[in-house]
Amino acid sequence: MTLEGSEPEVLTSSLVLGAAEGAVKINTGDILFQLVMFIILMALLKKFAWGPLMGIMKDREAHVAGEISAAENSRQEAKKLLEEQRALLKEARTDGQNLIESAKKQGELQREEIIALSREEAERMKESAKVEIEQQKEKAVAAIREQITSLSVLIASKVIEKELTASDQEKLINDYIQEAGEER
Repeated sequence: MTLEGSEPEVLTSSLVLGAAEGAVKINTGDILFQLVMFIILMALLKKFAWGPLMGIMKDREAHVAGEISAAENSRQEAKKLLEEQRALLKEARTDGQNLIESAKKQGELQREEIIALSREEAERMKESAKVEIEQQKEKAVAAIREQITSLSVLIASKVIEKELTASDQEKLINDYIQEAGEER
């Protein structure tokens, strides 16, 4: 066997030659050693790498799940607050409308009350004026009666004093009427 070429070719050639020669030797000691080393390596990896790595991954998974849960709770809380704000806004609008309606009704009632009071005041003033007119009328009638009475007494005393002719009587009446008109 001659070794020509590079080293990988050499190994390949020697395996081919060894297999061709029919003597395949299995080195169980090397396999067993490598198997034990592999198991120790796996145990060490599990203890020092895989365990902490899985712990970190579980912690990370728990953290992410907590963040998702917190985000969901925040979303639910925000949704709840939004609904509450909408309800409060709707209630405020309803209250505002009610206040406006109440103010309109109150204004209408006050307007009706003012109109009724004005009508009552006008009626009262009208009645007061009628009463005053009636009193003035009665005073005027009483004054006229008084004047007529005094004129009648005066005429009667004149008639008694002298006997008058029809023309004298007419003249006397006219004089007294004119005299009564001047006194007014």
